[in-house]
Amino acid sequence: MARSIAEILAEARRDTARVAPADLPGRLRAGAWVIDMRTPWTRDAEGHIPGGIVVEHTVMLWRLDPLSPSRMADGPTYDDDVIVVCNEGFSSSLAARDLRELGFSRATDLEGGFRAWTEQGLPVEPEPTRYVT
Repeated sequence: MARSIAEILAEARRDTARVAPADLPGRLRAGAWVIDMRTPWTRDAEGHIPGGIVVEHTVMLWRLDPLSPSRMADGPTYDDDVIVVCNEGFSSSLAARDLRELGFSRATDLEGGFRAWTEQGLPVEPEPTRYVT
């Protein structure tokens, strides 16, 4: 049965508390992992959230999965707070859903994405805190 992307997105967000941009700094201080999955040309032009880790969308699940031989060094555990960031908060909702399916029970995303972050005047850095290939 065919479904629209709007239906799939609504399902991905159901029962998930998304993070408001103003709440993200506190979550970072409490140990959250902020995973920036935006494209390189967007990140290069617009900057980075302080404390964010760049992980390309195409490899994100493999780099974060604790059971993957391609896992990033010292990556998050299943119980960690993982917050995914994209441009506007759509692709990140789907990525957070996929992380929850892997077992990251606290995976969620940034409401409104990086654009909402900057619209609220929150800090931006020219380079990422960490880049995982």
